[in-house]
Amino acid sequence: PMRSWIRASATSREPALAGAHVAGAAVALPARSPESTRPWWVDVWIQMFRRKPLGTIGSVIVVVMLAAAVLAEWITPYGFAQTNLRERFISMNGAHWLGTDELGRDLLTRLIYGARISLYVGFGAVALGSVLATAIGMLSAYFGGRLDLLLQRGVDAWMAFPGLLLLMSIMSMLGPSVWNITIVLGVAFGIQNSRIVRGVALVVKEHTFVESARALGAGHLRTTLTHILPNVMPTLIVVATTGLSTVILTEASLSFLGLGVPPPYPTWGGMLSLAGLDHMYRAPWLAIWPAVALSLAVFGFNMLGDALRDLLDPRLKGG
Repeated sequence: PMRSWIRASATSREPALAGAHVAGAAVALPARSPESTRPWWVDVWIQMFRRKPLGTIGSVIVVVMLAAAVLAEWITPYGFAQTNLRERFISMNGAHWLGTDELGRDLLTRLIYGARISLYVGFGAVALGSVLATAIGMLSAYFGGRLDLLLQRGVDAWMAFPGLLLLMSIMSMLGPSVWNITIVLGVAFGIQNSRIVRGVALVVKEHTFVESARALGAGHLRTTLTHILPNVMPTLIVVATTGLSTVILTEASLSFLGLGVPPPYPTWGGMLSLAGLDHMYRAPWLAIWPAVALSLAVFGFNMLGDALRDLLDPRLKGG
């Protein structure tokens, strides 16, 4: 009797189990949606277009600047040093949309080539500074102890001096050039932002998956590159994006003071300093348009960086 009862109960359960199996199969059968297979950066840009209008405007400004800087030779009919003394101080006409300067050079052409210099210095300095900030911050956070103390006291010593005065002193010793200003701004960017990377790395270091990797025998290099660095990257991307505007503005300040990229290469700060100041009352457009270009660049990178921070920081999602 007991065997027959067990057999009957098993038979009565078979349809329910079969239905559960079929239901589970029905849930697993539909293919994954295309949205679930997209890369993470595609989702970030889609969310920006949907939720961050100012970030979208900033990204459009940045893309336009990049396109203009890369295609400068093809979209400008003049050279950045091409002079024509018969066309001095033209305000606006069909041949010169933004006017000319004291040597008859087309102002729009010089602005576009100035964007190339600013972006070249900005991206180069930020790339160098990001690598330096990652190295200092992660080494200081991961090993701690005396190495952390030594590195952080060096950062404190650097940040104790006024930033612009320190950069002016270094540039006056090295001399103005594209390479020098890129390296100096990159070092300054890396040292200043190493504190941010260190703070994030300290938090990630205490997570259980890092302890598990150590328990499984992972070395220092593998632990930092495989487990800590990917979790630091979103913060580093935001810092780099927002820091581009600061680097461009600092480069313009040094060029305004005569310590940036030397002539004849046009820079926005140099255009404000030379022709802009000397001929401000006779030709105000020589100061207005470089200032507008510089303001748009800073605005675009700031809005793009703020939007990326809101989208990449999990603490700010949905806020």
